[in-house]
Amino acid sequence: MHTMWKGSISFGLVNIPIKLHTATEDKDIKLRNLHKKCNSPIKYEKVCSVCEEELNPDDIVKAYEYTKGKFVVLEEEELENLRKENEDKAVEIIDFVKMEEIDPIYYNRSYYISPNEGGGKAYSLLRKALQETAKVGLAKIIIRAKEQLALVRVYENTLVMETIHFPDEVRNAADVPSVPTEDKVTEKELDTAKMLIDQLTTEFNPEKYTDEYRTALLELIESKRTGQETVTAKEKEPVTNVTDLMAALQASIDRTKPPTNEKVKKEPVKRKKAVTKRKKEA
Repeated sequence: MHTMWKGSISFGLVNIPIKLHTATEDKDIKLRNLHKKCNSPIKYEKVCSVCEEELNPDDIVKAYEYTKGKFVVLEEEELENLRKENEDKAVEIIDFVKMEEIDPIYYNRSYYISPNEGGGKAYSLLRKALQETAKVGLAKIIIRAKEQLALVRVYENTLVMETIHFPDEVRNAADVPSVPTEDKVTEKELDTAKMLIDQLTTEFNPEKYTDEYRTALLELIESKRTGQETVTAKEKEPVTNVTDLMAALQASIDRTKPPTNEKVKKEPVKRKKAVTKRKKEA
């Protein structure tokens, strides 16, 4: 399993060297956008909105827009120093709480915790202590340049770190529009709803639930592939400079030609002499 973070976690004087591993994975089917005309993949390029120039990574800086059109530019070195200053710190469990006190709306992502070298005994100690007390540990951690609140709990004999949102990241439920303030239901309606809930109540078995849309989409893709309903992207034609070369050769030839107006200038002079001679003979 891939390690995505290394560090340590501590509670009191106990320090545990650990590794974090992503506990979940996104199995969404990624669909590409093609140009309908030639079935070639569409590129999304980074272009300046004013200069209309295509940009390389070296041309881009990070900034914070504090008001419309006004920015504070942050140098990459400044951000790196800030990240390093915080990431080097051990993850310290600051509180222990009951898990049922944390509403699921706060949950963000899950990571498995494994002990790093020499951390096996301390790992087992924390796991056993959490199991015996039915508590979870609350800590802070920097992951991908973002400080996050996290809880440490036990899942199937493995320690798990759940990153959770800070309170100011959870929007106020009172701001949700059109929510009725009072329950205008009859006793009969309520009893019927409760009866339905009782009939559908069962033990949670995660294996029972599958992503039916993803399965159907995969089947559709496979049927089209085996039925030869496929397209091939058109290869980009190599750019040549033949046109430019021909233009340059033609320009060189034109420069070596004598000026075409030389004879035109001399002819009037000859005619003038002929006219003068005729006048003398007369």
